[in-house]
Amino acid sequence: MTSSELERAETRMRQKWYDLVMAEQQGASMQVLERMYNLYMLAVEEYNHCSRQLHDEPQPVDHTPAPAQRIRHKKKAS
Repeated sequence: MTSSELERAETRMRQKWYDLVMAEQQGASMQVLERMYNLYMLAVEEYNHCSRQLHDEPQPVDHTPAPAQRIRHKKKAS
């Protein structure tokens, strides 16, 4: 799961909510509103699923070696 997939799921969820609100304001029937609400809830479930997958997946570990550091040797006092 990628963050862009999560963003798409969030966009779908927000659009379903917007469509529902607009339909209610335009006087859609209760049957239509209930169907739209059910579609919105499916989008919410999809978003939650994507979010859990993204946050539960172990993040890739960078195995590239760190750059070698210079070790300074102190000179002994004579």
